[in-house]
Amino acid sequence: MNENFELENMREQMATLKKKLDQQQIVNDRFIRHSMKQTAGNISRRYYMIMALCLLMLPYSYWAFVMLNGFSIPFWIFTCITMLVCCGGTFYNSRKLSDSNMMTNNLLEVRRRMASAKKFDANWLFFGIPLAIVFLGWFMYESYLLHPNAFFNGLFWAGCIGGIVGAIWGFSLHFKTQRQYQEIIDQIEDITADQ
Repeated sequence: MNENFELENMREQMATLKKKLDQQQIVNDRFIRHSMKQTAGNISRRYYMIMALCLLMLPYSYWAFVMLNGFSIPFWIFTCITMLVCCGGTFYNSRKLSDSNMMTNNLLEVRRRMASAKKFDANWLFFGIPLAIVFLGWFMYESYLLHPNAFFNGLFWAGCIGGIVGAIWGFSLHFKTQRQYQEIIDQIEDITADQ
């Protein structure tokens, strides 16, 4: 009889422990999902900022390049097309993060979408870097046409400094975004490995 009592007591303790562990796992799952949602929100805000800058560059580039410095209209058109392509690519990738139910959906589907967005973001460099090089080359050519005898003019150096600052800023944003995508993917893998 005493053994039955002890056995029943141990079963109750195991059931209580299991219940507590299940509750802890639910809390951990919610915490991790909240963290993933916050990280995805940071990436989305960054994408919206980039899209806004791309669109603001359309009228600003006309004023800065054509009206202020006398660059050619084809250069301005190329700049506008470049900005629109960048805005479109960013918008396309941001749609993978915009699902309001993303963090309550199947985690394997969320992981697939995050991996796809990360890959698109990484592959964007294969398009973006050559486009930036063409833009800077054309900028230098336009600058040279305006000041053919003054290689070291202010416009040339402004372009060089702007290109360097832009490259540093762009690569830092790119690597930060890649890290954040990887954080989300790793968190999902941690959750799904326990299940």
